[in-house]
Amino acid sequence: MLVMPRVRHQVLRLLLGVLGLVFVLSGSLTEAVAQSVRTDDGQVIERIEILIRNPSSDPQVNGRVSDLLRRNINVFPGMIFNRTEVQISVARASRLAAIADAQLETIQGETGGIVVKVNATLGDRVAREDRGYLLTRDVNDLPILFDRDGTIIVGKLEMLTMLYGNANAWYGRPDLFLSGNPLASGDMAGKGTSGWGEGFIHAGLYGLTPLGEDIYAYGGFSAILSGSAGTELFTDESRQHLGVEDAYVGLVGGETAETGDRLLWNVSAGRKRYAIGDSMIIGNSASNGDDRAALQSNPRWAADMLVLGQVRYNNTLMEVFYLDPDELPVVDSETRMAGLNLETDVGGGLKLGGAFIQVLESDYAYFALTPPDPASATLGRDGLQIYDARLQWKQPNGHFFANAEFAVQRNDRFDMFATAIAGEVGYQFQDLPWTPVFSYRYAQFSGDDPSTARFERWDPMLSGGNGEQWVQGINHFKVFQDSNLVTHRFQLRLRPDPKVELVPQFWIFTADSATNLGGNPALSFLGSKELGYEVNLTAKWFMSSRMMLQGHVAATFPGEATKQAASDDLDPWWSAMAFLRIAF
Repeated sequence: MLVMPRVRHQVLRLLLGVLGLVFVLSGSLTEAVAQSVRTDDGQVIERIEILIRNPSSDPQVNGRVSDLLRRNINVFPGMIFNRTEVQISVARASRLAAIADAQLETIQGETGGIVVKVNATLGDRVAREDRGYLLTRDVNDLPILFDRDGTIIVGKLEMLTMLYGNANAWYGRPDLFLSGNPLASGDMAGKGTSGWGEGFIHAGLYGLTPLGEDIYAYGGFSAILSGSAGTELFTDESRQHLGVEDAYVGLVGGETAETGDRLLWNVSAGRKRYAIGDSMIIGNSASNGDDRAALQSNPRWAADMLVLGQVRYNNTLMEVFYLDPDELPVVDSETRMAGLNLETDVGGGLKLGGAFIQVLESDYAYFALTPPDPASATLGRDGLQIYDARLQWKQPNGHFFANAEFAVQRNDRFDMFATAIAGEVGYQFQDLPWTPVFSYRYAQFSGDDPSTARFERWDPMLSGGNGEQWVQGINHFKVFQDSNLVTHRFQLRLRPDPKVELVPQFWIFTADSATNLGGNPALSFLGSKELGYEVNLTAKWFMSSRMMLQGHVAATFPGEATKQAASDDLDPWWSAMAFLRIAF
């Protein structure tokens, strides 16, 4: 009875120590560095706002300039935000004769995404001077390095330092839950308390140059240096790794009709990040940890190869893609896939989307008690087909919102029918202190029924994102992935200050089927469908547009199924984390 209070006390001391160190680190930064942190890459854009700092007395002039900016920055609600690419677009837009200056800013949205704000200043209709640090030596031009005759080069530099601690990781039984795991080596976090530190530096160059009046070539190259030291979830070996992250080229163009209709097209190829919708199926196109280090800070997102073609007409987007994810060598499944994705805004706050994905080749294997039909087929991801439908709705001028996604998986080599369904409803209490946003999400990923010859277990593919997307439970997700899983998530978003956000979550985890072959080997056969419960709190402090401090505390309690697998020899799993992220 004395263990739990002692463990809680140790975790609390650990978190306070982490926060203290981060504050010390942040206090030593120069003023130039502390101006603003790029914490917004990969987030969904909720809306775009254009602000004219010195508006004309003629509203029609302001309207035309705002529309001109929107057409040139080429970002839309529902898109995944890429700061370097949007920064280039804003820099290009600021070259317009009517604009003296345009600055990019992002703020947190009401439902977890971001709001992209462009602050513009009207100017005289004269040619703009050359800009960029390499031309002017003016630090105020950063991150723009070169801007002349339509050619723009932008630099990227971001750094993160993180401390992470656990008490009774893997419920105190890493010997059970990591048995046979190829990532496990040496000592690892388990019974009692443990902790480690990690971090990364991500630096790169991105640019765009005109090839004609309405066509541009662009590209990007970056590298990540990452490192870890201490006793983490899979090992106690200190590691560092330097590797290429982004490395891509592309062409983009478009035209705007006199009616205002916009047609945009974009083709690119190379190492680049890709996600569909809210990342339920494709979100993590690269893997971290093992020899790459930085397991929890998760700096790598770029696929080994992404070939992407996009056409957008007003608010309707069509994408075709070929994707080879950047998996860890020790567990590389050699998966390659191609697909089609469609998204459109139908008005009234409603957005619809759909996708079809075909796995072209893969060595990833499935497991089942019942032989596949036909019996000669090999059970695996090769030949997988995914049909996906999505909707988002936000009440116009109101506070209700809802999201839903449904997907089916088939295989052209054997009888397979797996399903995933998710639905979320929420409401923002605008008139209450801290403007709380409450939401409830139900999600179900099918498990296999051993009484049938059909295979029904959902393949999680590249599901992920972050802890508010499809990393379901800060601790629990590490034991039980998004397959054969039913979850209930209750979540609040609280804003005690415009720069501070608190996100408490409560989770209930159950299994869809008692047969769990293909998941954690210790949980292959379940005596109960009750997997566990988790309560966690994430705190974010957006210190400036370049600096962010984030931390969490989480407690995960094993359910009856998990206890039975360990003969009741399990303890609640506590974790605490804090990181400081800085970007130029």
